[in-house]
Amino acid sequence: MTDPQLARILKAVNEYHPSPDLALIEKAYHFVHNSHEGQVRASGEAYVVHLIEVALLVAQLRLDVPSVVAALLHDTIEDCEGVTVELLEREFGADIAHIVEGVTKLTRVRFESREEKQAEGFRKMLLAMAKDVRVVLVKLCDRLHNMRTLGHLPEEKQRRVALETKEIYAPLAHRLGIHWLKSELEDLCLLALRPEQYQAIRDSLARTQIEREQYIQNTIELLKNHLEESGISASVSGRSKHFYSIWHKMEARN
Repeated sequence: MTDPQLARILKAVNEYHPSPDLALIEKAYHFVHNSHEGQVRASGEAYVVHLIEVALLVAQLRLDVPSVVAALLHDTIEDCEGVTVELLEREFGADIAHIVEGVTKLTRVRFESREEKQAEGFRKMLLAMAKDVRVVLVKLCDRLHNMRTLGHLPEEKQRRVALETKEIYAPLAHRLGIHWLKSELEDLCLLALRPEQYQAIRDSLARTQIEREQYIQNTIELLKNHLEESGISASVSGRSKHFYSIWHKMEARN
């Protein structure tokens, strides 16, 4: 019987990939269970939980199988004794080893400045270091799951990670056109850095959720009708502003 967590990953990949190498994913899954055995995160969860969640996020981006495998393996060089780039290349091939090595290099780089000019330079440096965009995408998924579980870290580390995410990783997600990932990263940064404002916005939006959703739907229908009357074929969608975007606009007005 297939492990239920492994089954989640295989199912996610099967939903978009026409002929995935599921055996390779399964091999990586068992490899990280052995390599990270006994390791736990600050939350007390087994370390492999993080690796599984990152792999699922990579699958959500509909990336190739090497990216999903690399997501499972992304911390092995850094955290597992005896695991090297050469070992990963022998076990999983040069392509996957290359992605894992790239993610490891990005993980070791720390951003300290809050100057926008320096932040932009740092973002360019990360993109140049990565060379393969899959490295950046796996790293973004890694950072998203780390932000989702940030509350288990000491307060000062939470702040450092959130600032780095706001200045570096959210803009990278925006540059790569992954709006949902950028938005969630920014919202989680707001929660970590300004929890009172985050909660106030959340409470306010909760009170008006039905009205806002109805307004968006009515506007979509209105636009669709106008476009059809003009003989224009188009897809129309709408969404509410996310928490960070609302906070940023409020700050700009003050």
